[in-house]
Amino acid sequence: MWEDISNAQTPKSLRNEIFDFLKDLIIIIVIVLIVRTFLILPFQISGQSMYDSYYDREFIIVDRLSYLTYSQPKRGDVIVFNTHIDGKEYFIKRVIGLPGETLKIQSGSVFVKAVGSEEFVELDETYLSDTNYKSTYVRGDDGENLYEVPEWGYFVLWDNRNASTDSRACFSSCEFSDKSNYIQKKDITGRVLVDLWYFNFKTFSFTNPNLWIDTKPRWLSSPSSFEYK
Repeated sequence: MWEDISNAQTPKSLRNEIFDFLKDLIIIIVIVLIVRTFLILPFQISGQSMYDSYYDREFIIVDRLSYLTYSQPKRGDVIVFNTHIDGKEYFIKRVIGLPGETLKIQSGSVFVKAVGSEEFVELDETYLSDTNYKSTYVRGDDGENLYEVPEWGYFVLWDNRNASTDSRACFSSCEFSDKSNYIQKKDITGRVLVDLWYFNFKTFSFTNPNLWIDTKPRWLSSPSSFEYK
């Protein structure tokens, strides 16, 4: 009697399948690591620091490639970076001051004196909400506060100007000797690229459970950069 062995699996073919599976798995892991290290990185925003540009629980994709290669952070870019503060590894803020510039915060407004210039120019920050527009203060002080950005540094602010800490307070407190008002490029993870917003599975909608606002994805049209006049 003949046995049908056409579907039988030899030890060699089984080893080949296991090898192919492991090979594919390694390739996938390598691709994911390359993408996360050099291309993009997902984040979920926690807190109200960037209201009304970005909201609590919102998901974003950060572009890591640009700043690793040819591009430099520009004024108006919304970036994610590491301040090396215990308990809060990453912050999201907007770049305001560039290397070598001098910033002045006075009477609720932000002024910039560019490199080589003798005059301060007020920034028209129309991306800010009505509550935050022309309401930028330093610890409640509406007098003149000057910041000289070093050649290696960037000065960053929240869009929700008086609800959180940023470069004005060294991201925690300037009383500590190792704290600075400025961040270095090496600490910048990247610029916000894609805005996925937040999906509420309980209501099966894009409604933020804390704010009860519609949070449909804005994709590439998010306010991740701004061209000042």
